[in-house]
Amino acid sequence: MAPQQDRPGDPKQRQREAYRAPDPAGGPLTTDQGVVVDHTDDALAAGERGPTLLEDFHFREKITRFDHERIPERVVHARGAGAYGWFEPYHSCAEFTKAAFLQDPSVRTPVFVRFSTVQGPRGSADTVRDVRGFATKFYTSEGNYDLVGNNFPVFFIQDGIKFPDFVHAVKPEPHNDIPTGASAHDTFWDFVSLQPETLHAVFWLMSDRAIPRSYRMMQGFGVHTFRFVDARGRGTFVKFHWKPKLGVHSLVWDEAQEIQGRDPDYNRRDLWDMIEAGHHPEWELGVQLVPEEDEHAFDFDLLDATKIIPEELVPVRPIGRMVLDRNPDNFFAETEQIAFHTANVVPGIDFTNDPLLQARNFSYLDTQLIRLGGPNFAQIPVNQPVVPVRNHQRDGYHQGRLHTGANYGKNSLGGGCPGIADATDPRAYSHLQERVDGRKIRKRSLSFEDFYSQPALFWHSMADWEKRHMVEAFRFELGKVNSVRVRGRTVDQLALVDHELAAAVAEGIGVPLPEQPEGTPGPVPSPALSIESLKGPGTIATRQIAVLVADGVDGAQLDAVRETLEAAGGAVVEELAARDGTVRDAGGGARPVTRALPTVAAVLYDAVLVPGGPDSALAVGADPAAVRFVRDAFRHGKPVGGLGAGVGVLGALDLGGVELARNGGGMVADRGVVTDPVTGPPGEDFGRAFTEAVAAHRHWGRTPAAH
Repeated sequence: MAPQQDRPGDPKQRQREAYRAPDPAGGPLTTDQGVVVDHTDDALAAGERGPTLLEDFHFREKITRFDHERIPERVVHARGAGAYGWFEPYHSCAEFTKAAFLQDPSVRTPVFVRFSTVQGPRGSADTVRDVRGFATKFYTSEGNYDLVGNNFPVFFIQDGIKFPDFVHAVKPEPHNDIPTGASAHDTFWDFVSLQPETLHAVFWLMSDRAIPRSYRMMQGFGVHTFRFVDARGRGTFVKFHWKPKLGVHSLVWDEAQEIQGRDPDYNRRDLWDMIEAGHHPEWELGVQLVPEEDEHAFDFDLLDATKIIPEELVPVRPIGRMVLDRNPDNFFAETEQIAFHTANVVPGIDFTNDPLLQARNFSYLDTQLIRLGGPNFAQIPVNQPVVPVRNHQRDGYHQGRLHTGANYGKNSLGGGCPGIADATDPRAYSHLQERVDGRKIRKRSLSFEDFYSQPALFWHSMADWEKRHMVEAFRFELGKVNSVRVRGRTVDQLALVDHELAAAVAEGIGVPLPEQPEGTPGPVPSPALSIESLKGPGTIATRQIAVLVADGVDGAQLDAVRETLEAAGGAVVEELAARDGTVRDAGGGARPVTRALPTVAAVLYDAVLVPGGPDSALAVGADPAAVRFVRDAFRHGKPVGGLGAGVGVLGALDLGGVELARNGGGMVADRGVVTDPVTGPPGEDFGRAFTEAVAAHRHWGRTPAAH
């Protein structure tokens, strides 16, 4: 087994040091050949105003390197963010897999994780409605293992031969290259309306799962059914689940759209900033295990990537945890050049005959060959395993190794090296043996043909507020579709899932109401599908809380609240004012302003508090930007707090009938709005109630018009 790394999450210290660019302060500027350069502001020319000379090798090298410093971006998953970390199992998993990294709880396996959007190019925004990639490279003692997944457990198609059609349909339309990073257009919904197998993934896409609050609060799934293989060669079907420690939380669509203008790097910046601040995100890895003999025990096909195994049928079994604790040193060298491949597996993990997985096993490698310039992309440091690589592969673009000895096998002139492992060597990878036979045929099994039951399961598992958001999402998306025929055909498909949903969508987009089908009972809801049941342990860790301040703010009160929030679990409290610099508190002291209100917005925060101090409250209430900030936070279901004179600021707004505290009364908490007319530091009741409101994330009990 490879030795433990000195720094968890830093898998290739030796490679990183070998490839690291020298310290710019360590010597003079040179060319790529090491020639020292004494001038780089002007090209060599024939006279001060004469033509540039081609003999200026430094100019030619500098421009040529600049001209070629971009590589083709990924066809999908182009916009991403990554981080290093580590994984450790809770216990040995030997009962169902021999994979070495899942055996010893004392051994941490280094990882690199890349999160991404799917449809848009690198220059698109983070908060578009889209699937999110969640790909993990484990640098194990047996070689690299890539768990290439998404934040949806299902995909849009069943067979990889349709993948070019699906991607062409969801990408910008070919005649005008519009829209960027969006599925709200004709070609996508035309494809959906004609391919009912897409419906399950489309329902996830129309839910708030498609607009995560952050990558740190997002589930991940392996999508496909894989196999675990134990030391005796026995197989077990397995589905992979990543569950975030902070719970599953999402934006609302209005927020997501505004954030695209306020901070298009919102999710990427959040991941980077939190890791830099020491708030290391964590996920639990769970598995659903199905014995081989139960392959056909369900009313769906395990090989169908558009289906889930409901957790009520097969519970998720936690087997380990992953922590991300280091940002990359260079985005291009690491996050952009990392190459994931579904076929990068280690002993103990094998494939199934899932037709979409089989296609991905071909496509990923094929894509890397052109995107990363040839077959030697595994030599890029971020892609290198932590174990030795020995084979007869040679040459090609960007070959960085100095090979010696024979380049073929079997050989005797090279001492027979490298030779193949003995069949009994436990380190050797062996595919699970199974009998495969059948006629060559282009036809999918009838067990793949139920397209409506699981979308119905998803719909009926949603909380009321989630259903409301989904109806709004369908209306928005289909409202962008120009073809009335495509709109109508899509609603007809929705009616086969749920007539109530179809009727609500039809009413909003101006198409005829589909006929009511014969009554059939809806499926029993699965709580595991609803964000409402996945909010997590009620922590306020890393929640961004905005405090609106001005001259005259009650500093003692504010300090007490800040101390309470930070002590309760590591909330991030920022003081916002009309201008940068400082504000004067009620005692005459200067308080630093974290950010100026014109540079931020309520959509970038998880909660807002208006503290006391009559002069401060008066100024905040008279500032349109501050008033809008509070209104937006309330409208989006976020916690809102008011103290002392700050309660009056909230009272001047239309907060949908929420009860506020009154002078002479005590603290009041009503649907996420917590107020106390106290002057000076508030009591424990306010701190506890506001902390609980923040931990709940959203408060959907307010009137629908408010959010």
